[in-house]
Amino acid sequence: MNEQVSGQEILIVTGMSGAGRSTVANTLEDLGWYVVDNLPLSMLKTLADMADRSGGALPRIVAVVDVRGRDLFAEIQDVIDELRESATVRVVFLDATDEILVRRYESVRRPHPLQGEAGSLLEGIRLERERLQELRASSDVVIDTSRYNVHDLSTATRDLFSDDNTPGLQLSVLSFGFKYGAPTDVDLMVDMRFLPNPFWIPELRPLTGVDPEVKDYVLSRDGADQFLDHYVAALAPVLAGFQRENKRHASLAVGCTGGKHRSVATARELADRLAGLPGVSVSLRHRDLGRE
Repeated sequence: MNEQVSGQEILIVTGMSGAGRSTVANTLEDLGWYVVDNLPLSMLKTLADMADRSGGALPRIVAVVDVRGRDLFAEIQDVIDELRESATVRVVFLDATDEILVRRYESVRRPHPLQGEAGSLLEGIRLERERLQELRASSDVVIDTSRYNVHDLSTATRDLFSDDNTPGLQLSVLSFGFKYGAPTDVDLMVDMRFLPNPFWIPELRPLTGVDPEVKDYVLSRDGADQFLDHYVAALAPVLAGFQRENKRHASLAVGCTGGKHRSVATARELADRLAGLPGVSVSLRHRDLGRE
């Protein structure tokens, strides 16, 4: 018996066209999986070998395969058996009722992949179901998406394949200066110009919000601590709601006049506090810190 390589995981996502493969693939990508769509199965072993030699850079791979792959039905079981000699492999099959699949195809007005071969949408679905029945029967996970909307399917996917180390939300905190223009690609924005400006204190002017002297000055001003307490408390249900709605990336901009003192100190403090919220992973960037 060959020894299994620890840590290497491969998910093969397949199933009926229109059952939600793209939604599942996008959700898995947000969870940190490396997703490849419509890769020929003959290339999957090559990809797995490359991942194994990457030193852990690609520990989790998703291969989305369907009836577009002409070698699917002839080779898939052999490929799976070979991959299982060196990795943990699971097959996820997505299904839905014929009625739901017809409704979904009619709503997007796109032809079924087998419609040209079968002659009609319903016949294309019937032919695909016939070809996939053995694969469905041997799959590790079968998800019936008939009653799922996009958000429901994303949530179900996260419940199945996320782990304790997977953040529910990636929050980017950005400090900036209004004099250089407010960022336009953020979800939330706060203005720290209600606090006294350290720029007008000679010994603090050459320093920045990264320096302890400036941080202590900014955060000790009247209203600063009250603002931080109340704003973090207000953001907690917002960020939790983002996670429930499967919004996986959000941004918060913190501004002051020049983006050097108040916004930097406050952004750092907010980032530290928000990182303590459940399911939130925080990154911090200072857009205008190096400007004159």
